[in-house]
Amino acid sequence: MPPLAVLIGAPGCGKSVIGRRLARALGVKVLDADAEIERAAGKSITEIFAQEGEPAFRALEEHIVATALAEHDGVVSLGGGAVLSPKTQEALRGHTVVWLQISAAEGVRRTARRTHRPILAGENSDERYRKLLAERTPIYRSLATLRVRAEGRPTSSIVRELERRLNRKAPTTQEQA
Repeated sequence: MPPLAVLIGAPGCGKSVIGRRLARALGVKVLDADAEIERAAGKSITEIFAQEGEPAFRALEEHIVATALAEHDGVVSLGGGAVLSPKTQEALRGHTVVWLQISAAEGVRRTARRTHRPILAGENSDERYRKLLAERTPIYRSLATLRVRAEGRPTSSIVRELERRLNRKAPTTQEQA
């Protein structure tokens, strides 16, 4: 069985937290791709980036995501950059893909207080975040079968909305919250 939902979105949009809470609400398991990558590698994402580089991280991520899409029937939460892989983009087609949307300003605010995001580490992280979001938004848009606004709302409200939308018949066109 395919996953009930695959969560995508920019760093800091809440994929991990919402994924855990949505899975609990639906009575299924969650697979957080970033946590699975760390488990498989035996080290943190920051360490993978520092020791092996981004290409090695992306290759492992691609493998983990393909396996999750083929074998996990609960909720899958992807890292923000997982959608950069053409193979992952193709693998996501036909799945229920939920884009958790936040603005660049909100993403900068949420990620500024976290230091475990190697893609945003160092100087000018605000500028890098805005550029990252501008580059990835068209990809998120093209893959999403459901769009949910994930800022300015309590997590519980987002989870209730997703429960409602996932429990009705699958949409035939993209929806916007």
